[in-house]
Amino acid sequence: MSHQTVIILDFGGQYNQLIARRVRECGVYCEVRPYTTPLDALRAMDPIGIIFTGGPNSVYLETSPRVDPDIFTWGVPILGICYGCQLMAHTLGGRVVAATEDSAREYGKTETYFDTACRLFKGLPAQGITWMSHGDYMEKVPQGFALTARSGACPNVAIADEARGFYGVQYHPEVNHTQHGTDMIRNFLYEVCGAVGDWSMSGYKETAVRSLREKIGKGKVLLALSGGVDSSVAAALLAEAVGPQLTCVFVDHGLMRLGEGDEVEAAFSQWDISFVRSNAEELFLTKLAGVAEPEAKRKIIGEEFIRVFEAEAKKIGRVDYLVQGTIYPDVIESGAGDAAVIKSHHNVGGLPACVDFKEIVEPLRLLFKDEVRQLGRELALPEYLVSRQPFPGPGLAVRCIGEITKEKLDTLRLADFIFRDEIAKAGLEKTMDQYFAVLTNMRSVGVQGDGRTYDYTLALRSVTTTDFMTADWTRIPYEVLDRVSVRIVNEVPHINRIVYDITSKPPATIEWE
Repeated sequence: MSHQTVIILDFGGQYNQLIARRVRECGVYCEVRPYTTPLDALRAMDPIGIIFTGGPNSVYLETSPRVDPDIFTWGVPILGICYGCQLMAHTLGGRVVAATEDSAREYGKTETYFDTACRLFKGLPAQGITWMSHGDYMEKVPQGFALTARSGACPNVAIADEARGFYGVQYHPEVNHTQHGTDMIRNFLYEVCGAVGDWSMSGYKETAVRSLREKIGKGKVLLALSGGVDSSVAAALLAEAVGPQLTCVFVDHGLMRLGEGDEVEAAFSQWDISFVRSNAEELFLTKLAGVAEPEAKRKIIGEEFIRVFEAEAKKIGRVDYLVQGTIYPDVIESGAGDAAVIKSHHNVGGLPACVDFKEIVEPLRLLFKDEVRQLGRELALPEYLVSRQPFPGPGLAVRCIGEITKEKLDTLRLADFIFRDEIAKAGLEKTMDQYFAVLTNMRSVGVQGDGRTYDYTLALRSVTTTDFMTADWTRIPYEVLDRVSVRIVNEVPHINRIVYDITSKPPATIEWE
């Protein structure tokens, strides 16, 4: 089954994958491609529309990302966002310059006024808040373009050449801070591009199952099963696609939460699949001994994962494919195109250069976390698996700052359990999207039992988010934090101080390492 397709041309901006998520929410299939993709390859996708993303560069610099002007001759509607808007103006004969006055620069929430006669703003309020982030200014817009939105500081917040279907906005409609931003994207898709909304998660499931069957054929498949949402959904997808050809291997690396290894085995050993539990705690802790640098930890864990899979595969016999539950945020944070590497994920940037499999298959790598959960429901996975708390592939290794020892891991496991237990008792699980404890490498003086202590500081972290690309810290009630703190310092050895992380993403990441 083919779908109408929108191409999102990636110029290295911070929110690029959110654009893809918004397009999909509108029922339209899209793919993100780097701006360096040859035009022939883009044209072969037969897009109904193209979106230029934001980016950190200035279009007038020689080293900045460019686009072949021929793309504007295809007769395909184009929406430029932030850098994409300025790139469109610059390429089509306008002039973009560095703002020399604060009045021309705009950052953050901005009151904006719209021309609702423009198809981009059809049916929307004539006034609202947009999220700005630009230091350059369109001093001259190209011929044929009209000004369709303005702010108090900027007369050309949005431009449009409706005859050719070209639109540009200086702000970011894809972020939640922009009021009716998704409606603007929907207007571009349906009012301008003529979308019919032929993409859904049920359709994605059918396409993915068919594609996996074609790729794998009669080959044998090994799946890295952690018991988290991503690998569980990947397992269900592969089970439907190739059934008895699938073996799921759960590597218990000793970096799981309290009792989690047994829970995973209990849940998945009941499935009609081949399930193998590999107890490799001693191996991983030996490899990680003395290692404190976060990226080094991730790469060690990534390589050992692969080596353990290879060893298990040899026991099973010939295995052709390794399946991983990599999702879009993993790919983006590990670096893609002009995007910066935030941190390598053990199942992306942490892979060794040589693996003993024909190919690594990542059927979820184009999906966001909420889309993965939707797919899980389409596959009839039980809700307790679909809605499970996210857990990083490297496990507690990236929640234990500094060098890792079994003693420190056991301390963190118990403290983390108490935090999650009190959140559950307070009925707050569904008000936050990820919450956990972090054992810092900092020690401080305390007093317990009338005696001086010198023990670890434990940090608590909780965030709310819709996409895990951006996140806000959770306002947990003080009385709940108080109960958590009292229990931990009384029940967990070697911790005498509790702090709560109130940093959003950005500037922080969700995990500490």
